Amino acid sequence: MKNITDIKGGFTLHNGVKMPYLGLGVWQTRDGDEVINAVKWALEAGYRHIDTASIYQNEDGVGTGIKASGVPREEVFLVSKVWNADQGHDATMRAFESSLKKLDTNYLDLYLIHWPVRGKYKDTWKALETLYREKKVRAIGVSNFLKHHLENLLDSSSITPMVNQMEFHPYLVQQDLVDFCRDNQIQYEAWSPLMQGRIFQIPELQEMAKKYGKTVSQIVLRWDIQKGVVTIPKSRNKERIIANAQVFDFELTTDDLNYLDGLDRKKRFGPHPRAMDFPSIIRKGWNFCIRQLNK
Repeated sequence: MKNITDIKGGFTLHNGVKMPYLGLGVWQTRDGDEVINAVKWALEAGYRHIDTASIYQNEDGVGTGIKASGVPREEVFLVSKVWNADQGHDATMRAFESSLKKLDTNYLDLYLIHWPVRGKYKDTWKALETLYREKKVRAIGVSNFLKHHLENLLDSSSITPMVNQMEFHPYLVQQDLVDFCRDNQIQYEAWSPLMQGRIFQIPELQEMAKKYGKTVSQIVLRWDIQKGVVTIPKSRNKERIIANAQVFDFELTTDDLNYLDGLDRKKRFGPHPRAMDFPSIIRKGWNFCIRQLNK
């Protein structure tokens, strides 16, 4: 995918909304000064996409950071997610209003179902469809939905998800799922694109970084975008936030794109969607759920 030369550029969702190629993820970024500063630094560096979730417990700080940056709210693509314990139609509607209040905004650009909670996600999706029709959110989507989840949802929904946010990196490509989403006009998005820091342990990536005069992170993030995948690397470090944005002044060759695809090992560093099965979380308790997310 060529002509990706502007950090403020993006992919167009099937409803016509533009979603920036690159965003800042804020999982494990503490509320207060830590997340406020990270958001400010990102927006100062040109980012126009911030991704949070209710379970991250930092929506207040994200909202404060956006305001403190001086960047107009309408220029920021702001994303949050409904957590598992809040799924179901009515609970989702309440959770959405809670997120708006914490973020100090009157709309979201994208609202996602965080995980496919068995027996719940269809009702949750109905709530998202309502929010979309009421124009409280500009786009709706899902996160961590495998092909069978998507097929099941599409069978009973009136609106196709605009986005599917998945763990995606050189060791977990899931090309079949990428292709399924593309065929159904669902924008693919990468969480944990840097393998929670483990990409720096891959010698082949170090060699490729030398070839382009770039960092390993920049190589991987550029691969994401050239594959048509939105990417949201997380960082609390100002220099790394800035460096992660410097991926719009070079282009990977087709051979190198294919080489990176070939590193796939079907290896996850985050929890498998099956591990976040709702009955298991209830049975094993909240601490189990947090441990799964921290894997």
